[in-house]
Amino acid sequence: MLRRNPPSRNETVNHQNKAMTNRREVDFDIQQELAHLQEMIYESFHIPLTRWTMIDEAKLIDQLDLIGEKLPQSIRQALMVLEQEEQLLTEAEAYAQQIIQSAKQQAAQILDETRIIQQAQQEANQLRQQVQQDCETMQKQSVAEMEQLHQVTMEEIQKLRQQSLAESQKLQEDADSYTDGVLTQLEQELNNMLNVIRNGRQQLHESSSIRSSSYSPKGSLSNRNQTSGK
Repeated sequence: MLRRNPPSRNETVNHQNKAMTNRREVDFDIQQELAHLQEMIYESFHIPLTRWTMIDEAKLIDQLDLIGEKLPQSIRQALMVLEQEEQLLTEAEAYAQQIIQSAKQQAAQILDETRIIQQAQQEANQLRQQVQQDCETMQKQSVAEMEQLHQVTMEEIQKLRQQSLAESQKLQEDADSYTDGVLTQLEQELNNMLNVIRNGRQQLHESSSIRSSSYSPKGSLSNRNQTSGK
């Protein structure tokens, strides 16, 4: 009965590997959402001859909100992993108790009862200590990885928000500058047209004054006097 410990220990290792796989799946979900956010930025319209990119603000905010919603879920999944680790420790302790119980049953049929029980207790204690150490190590790694993941995610979100605000402000400034240039050019063109109209009216008035002077009564009287003198 005591020689059957190695297979059960392999089963314990399989449980540990399963817990580590669940933890990697938690990390993969967050990394996938961050990769999708980066892909969204890369696929946005790039303004030619500039370093600026036009990003759909609604989609960007939705993606950031999605990441914010997934973080609590990831934390809950990490807590589930910790619960699985505690369950693994409980199962290991129960298995150790089974080993001790089996050793006691065999001790009734074997003369060297004391040696078998001591050996069973020693192996059970070693297994308990090993499992407890493994669970504590996994728990510390899980907490450290979740804290690191949370910090990195918040830094990425803050960085993306600042970049989005800066790009939006720059686009607004460029749009205002372009509009001002168009309006300035239009103003110059209108001023040129007004100058042409003023010059045309002035020439028209001058021509009208000249024609009026040519047909005035004084001009007719002078012409008749010159005719009479001849």
